[in-house]
Order: sequence, then structure tokens, then C-alpha cells
Amino acid sequence: MLLEKLIFQKSRKAAASIPQIFDLAKPADRKKVNQLLKSRRIAEVVDDYEEQLREYFAIENPPLYFAPDFEKRFKTSAAALAKKKPLWQQGKWVYFPWLCALAHILEHNAFFTVRTARNRNLITAEEQKKFYDAVVGIAGLSVGNSIALAMALEGGGRRMRLVDHDRLALSNTNRIRSGIQSLGLAKIEMTARQIYELNPYAKLDFLPDGLNEKNIEKFFAGPPKLDVVIDEIDNLPMKYLIRQYAQKYRIPVVMATDNGDNGLVDIERYDINPDTAFFHGRMGERITYQELAGLDKFAAGAKIAQFVGLDIVPQRMIASLKEIGKTIVSWPQLGVAALLNGSAVAYCVRKIVNGEPLANNRAFISLDDAFTPRHY
Repeated sequence: MLLEKLIFQKSRKAAASIPQIFDLAKPADRKKVNQLLKSRRIAEVVDDYEEQLREYFAIENPPLYFAPDFEKRFKTSAAALAKKKPLWQQGKWVYFPWLCALAHILEHNAFFTVRTARNRNLITAEEQKKFYDAVVGIAGLSVGNSIALAMALEGGGRRMRLVDHDRLALSNTNRIRSGIQSLGLAKIEMTARQIYELNPYAKLDFLPDGLNEKNIEKFFAGPPKLDVVIDEIDNLPMKYLIRQYAQKYRIPVVMATDNGDNGLVDIERYDINPDTAFFHGRMGERITYQELAGLDKFAAGAKIAQFVGLDIVPQRMIASLKEIGKTIVSWPQLGVAALLNGSAVAYCVRKIVNGEPLANNRAFISLDDAFTPRHY
């Protein structure tokens, strides 16, 4: 019974999902880290700082990288920095409460330079900065999780506003990149942790109650106001409201839909043309909020199929819709499609915030067409 009680007590205590950043050149921060160590809240210390400095030195001095005396030149530079401040007091130390880990990293600008160095020149420095500085709202963190991570991985969206009311369930892990240690954790916290582990300098906003009529204004207007909104929620009437507010604030909407093994991305450029038809008219030219709000789950599934287009919906998906409530409890979704859509939407966001040409319509990304001809 004692073991059962201890396990239960531990399971009720969730670690914070925001990292703490310390500057150990400051006595107050040294004291805080010392307290964390003494209280045994740090189980692992990662200090690869010198290698990060070496990479930064090479990136800032490309002609020297292939020179025979590169290492000597780097050591001279590192020694000069160490005279000003010992290595362990340089940069920042990041404490991840959920990992019980402390990591030594470069200052923000240098960290960003090294993290995105391999993007150049596929992404120019100017494009990268615009992508990084973009304020992106993500409503729904199933496919939205893949989108957020794809953006963070590519060095974009330092400022994301995350919205979801749900918790990670075991059945979600076929399409959400997370381990079972996160089961029961709010999807917002799970996604935030993953983003912070890639970029501890990220600035994330949370709406943990999901998107609703009370907070949708705040979602769009902030501050700061969104540059792009990603619609990945299942609630059809709320999707309608997203477009009403996107029209009001002239903010583009990007939405990805799983379609078997394939991806489908819809782009609505209310920033360019505020009169763009909601859903490009694919749910009906005169569709209303009230009509969508009156649909049950079966009718909603049929409406989504209509929106996608029966000509591109795989036969297995169509058959599955008829089995909801009989042999399955919801429409099927695959991890391959979630990852595919995540990459595609991250690409679209980068293009939009950089003012590059992008379709004001939709794109069908079909693995079936590419690899298995005549699959229908």
C-alpha cells in the first residue's frame, strides 16, 4: 500500500513546462542554480558550450574553417573570451524542470545563428529572421503539434500562440510525436516542452481552455497580433469563427487536413483579399455558423468529406466514415499524413511571412499518386 500511495502522490505532481534561463555571471542566478543542485532537482548537466563556441567561430569566419590553423585560431579567440569571463559563466544555463536537466548554451543571437546556420542559403538571413520573428497562432495541437515542431526545427515562429483544451491520450500517439511519459499531459504543455527543447529562447503564449467565443479575440489580437493563423481544430463552427476574425484582422489562414496517407493544405489569404470566400466555398457558398453548429459527429464527418472532395478521398476513408459508431469510434488519421502536413504548413508560413508568391487556394500532397498509381 505504501508503494501505491507513493506512486499516486508522484503522479499528481506535474513539473513546470517553461524552462528557467540563468546567467551564472550574476550572483543571484548562481545562488538559484546552487539551490536546484542541493535539492536534487538537477539529475543531468549538459555542457557542450566550447563546441558551440567553435561552431559559432567557424560560422562567423567561413574562410578560416578550412585553414590548417583553424583550431589554433579558435583557441586564441576562446582564450580571449575566457580572460573577460570564465567559460562556465559565459552564455546562458537553461533548466528544464520536466527533464531535471541543466544545459549550457550560447547567448540568444549566437544560439540562433548556429541553430540556423545549415539553413543558409536555402533560406537567406533576411528570410530566416522574418520567419523567426513571425507571430503564429496554432489552434489544435494534433496535426498542429507537427506544424509547430516543423517550424521550430527550421528556425521559425519564435512567438507562437498555442490553443488546445485536450490532453494527450494513448490513441493520439499514432500521429503525435510524443512518448508515453507525456500521457495525460495537456497537449499545450507537451508541445511547449518540445519547442523549448529546440529553442529555450522561444516566447510562447497559451490558451489552455481551447478556442471559444470568449478568447478568440485575444487569440487573434494578442498583443501581439498574429501574422498567420493555423486552423487545426475539429470544431466546425469554431472554424467558421476563425475565418470571421481572420477576415476582420486581415490575417491569412492555413489549414491542413489528413486524407489517408496524404496531405491537403488550404490557404485563405484574407490579408490580400478580405472578401475571400470561407473555405473557398467548398462547404457551400452560403454556409453559416448556425448550420455548422447544428451538425452531429456523423454529419460533420460527411461535411468534411464534402470539403475535401470525394474525388480525392481514399476509398478506405469513405468506407470508414460509415463505420463510425459501429466498428470504430472516430474517423482514422495516420502519423505519416500528420508529419506530411506539418512540413507543408511550415513551408507555407515561411513563404507568407516573407511575402513570397503562394497560392490562395489549396494543394493536394499525395503519396498515393507518387508511389502507387491507380490506387483508387
